[in-house]
Order: sequence, then structure tokens, then C-alpha cells
Amino acid sequence: MATERRIAVCDLGSNSFRLVVFTATKDWWRRTDEIHEPVRIGAGLAETGRLSGQGIARALATTEVFAHFCAATGITEIDAVATSAIRDATNAEDFLDCAALPVRVLSKEEEARMGYLAAVNSTTLADGAVLDLGGGSMQLVRVASRHAAELESWPLGAVRMTERFGLGEGEAGKKQLKALREHVAAELESAPWLPRCGERIVGIGGTVRNLATAVQRAAGVPELGVQGFVVEREALSELVARLAALTPADRAKVPGIKYARADLILAGAVVVESVLELGGFPALEVTEAGLREGVFFARHLNGDPPLFDDVRRSSVVNLAGQYHVDHAHTEHVSKLALGLFDDLAAAGLHPGDARERELLWAACVLHDIGMSVDYDDHHKHSRYLVLNSGLPGFDQREVAIIAQAVRFHRKGMPTSGGFEGLLHDGDVEVLDRCALLLRLAEDLERSRDQLVHAVKVRCENGDVRLKLQADGDVRVARWAASRETELFRRAFARELTVVAA
Repeated sequence: MATERRIAVCDLGSNSFRLVVFTATKDWWRRTDEIHEPVRIGAGLAETGRLSGQGIARALATTEVFAHFCAATGITEIDAVATSAIRDATNAEDFLDCAALPVRVLSKEEEARMGYLAAVNSTTLADGAVLDLGGGSMQLVRVASRHAAELESWPLGAVRMTERFGLGEGEAGKKQLKALREHVAAELESAPWLPRCGERIVGIGGTVRNLATAVQRAAGVPELGVQGFVVEREALSELVARLAALTPADRAKVPGIKYARADLILAGAVVVESVLELGGFPALEVTEAGLREGVFFARHLNGDPPLFDDVRRSSVVNLAGQYHVDHAHTEHVSKLALGLFDDLAAAGLHPGDARERELLWAACVLHDIGMSVDYDDHHKHSRYLVLNSGLPGFDQREVAIIAQAVRFHRKGMPTSGGFEGLLHDGDVEVLDRCALLLRLAEDLERSRDQLVHAVKVRCENGDVRLKLQADGDVRVARWAASRETELFRRAFARELTVVAA
């Protein structure tokens, strides 16, 4: 087994301090632990320019907890980074000199770069912008061909804006909101490139994730976390209007809004809304990755910048690697399924869409990850793991299709599994084809020995004949594949026959 490396990344932000443990090998990585504390070290900074004594005390106590946690769990590779509040405070040394961990204070450019690495390594963003909204500052990055073309930072964080415009108490007046919007517009005059980024913008940070959750709840769509969720500008504006009419205590009662963010969420929402309007972005795509992942990627990945070559492929391979699947088996299942996909498309039985083919490949690679839980019902366990991984780079509709194809790779007639609200026209048919071809390939590789090395597809008199090419007796493979006639009929409106070459 590959050597595991554990890294603790401590994000000492203006609003909260968070320690995340990443466990990684050369083949895979994942988050394996987390500690979070709403320290609010940036409270009052905008008015005084200094960290308060209470804020410093809370921060020092939290770093003590982080240091003891790392010592107790044997983690020696620790990267503690501080952002806007500590960077800007005139008395930052009062905290830094006494912190239980060595702290690296990120410059504005470094903070923006970490956010950029998180976003581009967890989405398919190639050209557009990245928005990272924290408690003290907001970073915007223009992305061109997956590289950071512009990196800038402004003191527009949710804590600062809440304090400056008095949005933390009572209902928000129209004048307050107008003044905040005008302030954001004035600040962003220094980013004339923003409207020229294109239509795509990815948002990171706790405020962005919380807003996405609230929009999800309001829309009543199936929830798979917020990875890959798209917040339409109109939906965000509706949420802003709803939050503005409430006191902070009542904002906490809005489904999806966290109690700890209820007093800050309105200011953050207005800042995000303003960026979308100023840049002409129709929507905000959300990723669950954040500055912590950016710091990790900077240490874990090679290259300049350190980027995955293909986020979607890396996401699937990474998830499979975490659960130690039988690679020879899954690779052969993929080969057989994709061969059937191509041959049936060539025969005119389906469109042969490249994105559908990629979803089928992902389902093939991931169909057995549930074996790490138990063999019994492993198809259901695999579905659960796919749904809860997020699969960065895939949108939520695609994750649902992959998960349901995995769910039905053994038996049963595929269903949308409660994800009707995510699916598009034609997706039920896509799911049927993916589940069927995965199941057929699994049947042909039932003995897990790669005996069937290829399949020839022939259409005869409107029916489909699969001729198995193998180096030995294919009775097991024929028996297994011949059971799929009902699903084949549903997917392709054809009768299926399986024969030996």
C-alpha cells in the first residue's frame, strides 16, 4: 500500500479558524478530519485598525487547541495561514508572537492565488473568474486558459461590510443596501477587466456555500451538498430581498442559513450580488473547495501552476483510489462498456454523445467502491459514496446519473431515485443506457478474469446480437449477459441475443 502523508492546513480567517487534515498518497487524497471555531478575530477591525483583546484571546485559545490536536494525532506537517484580518491589523504581532503554531501571513496576492487553485482544481473553469469572499476581504481572479491572469483583493469581507453599513442589527433599510452596493461598485472600479471575463464565475468561501444552501432549499431541488450547484442571479436577488426584510435572529430561521452566520449573511449576499451585476455574470457556480484546499494543492500537486490535468478524470480516479478497487476488473469493465457504447452508436441505436460516454466511464470505474463497506448491497453503498463525494468537475445532474447507474449495475430496472428535479429531457434514457451497458460489461467480466476480451455488435433483422470473443469457455458470461433482455429492450427497443464467437 502506498505511503500515506497527513497534512494539517489551518485557515486563520477573519470570521472563523478552521483546521483541515488532508490524507494523501501519490494516487489519491481526501479530507479526513476538521476542527472549526467561529473566532471572529476581525470583529471591530474596520473601526479601530486593531485586533481586539477578546478576539486575540479567542484566537490564541483556538491555536492552542489546534496545536494539541496535531500533537495528539501525530501530525507534524502543519501549514497555518492567516488572511485579511491578521494581515491588516496594526497589532497583528500581539497574536502572531504568542500563537501556539507558526503562522504564515498570506499577502493579498497569495490569498487570491490559493482561492484560484482551489476553484480551478475543483471545477472545469478554464476562462472566467473566481470570487473568494471571506470575513475581512474579497478576492477576484480573472482566469484565462486555466491560468490566473489577474489577482486582486479588496476589503469587502462579510464582517467588515456588516459593521460598516450596520447590517448586523435589525432589518436592513433600502439606503443601507444602496450604500453598500455603491461602495462595492466604487471599489471594483480598479478591476476594469471584470466585465470582460466571460459569463462564468466560480465562488468559494463559507458565505458563498451558505447562500447556495439557502437557494437550494428555497428551490426545493434535491440536495447533494453545494459542489457544482449554480446560483442564478435572480434567485440570489430574491434571497437578498428576503434576508433584508428580517432581523438577524430571524435570518437564522431561513432554511439553509447557519445560525453563526445569520448576522453576516446579508452583507455577504449583497457583495456577491453586486459582483455578479457589475461583471455581467448570469449565475454563480459554487465549489465546496476553499482556501484550505488551495494551500493543500500548492503542496501536493506538481507544476506551475499546480493543476490537475483533467479535473473530471482526476476526480473519478481519486475517488476510486480511496476505496482500493480491483483496477484490473474496473478497467476491463470500462473497456467492454465503452466498446459496446461506440458500436451501438455506430449502428444508429443512440446518439453517441461524448458527455454521456464519459458518464458511463465514470460509473464503470466507481461501480464497485461500495465493496469497501460490504459485498452485500455494495451497489447501494457505491451509490451513497458517489453522491457524497461531490465528484468535483461534474455538475449535480451528472453526479445523480452516475450514482443511479452505479446503483443499478447488478439488478432491477433503473429509476431516477428522487433526482427528477435535477434531470433534463432525455436523461432517463441516458440513465437506462448507462446502467445497461455497465451491467452488460459487468456480466461479461463476471468471472473477473478478463476472459471476454472483446464484443462484436451486429444488428440483424432489427435485433442486436452480441458475439463474445474470448480465449476460453464463455458460458458464465453468456448466462449473465443473457439475463439483460428486458432492460435492453427498454433502452434500445430491440431484442438481445448473446452468442460465442
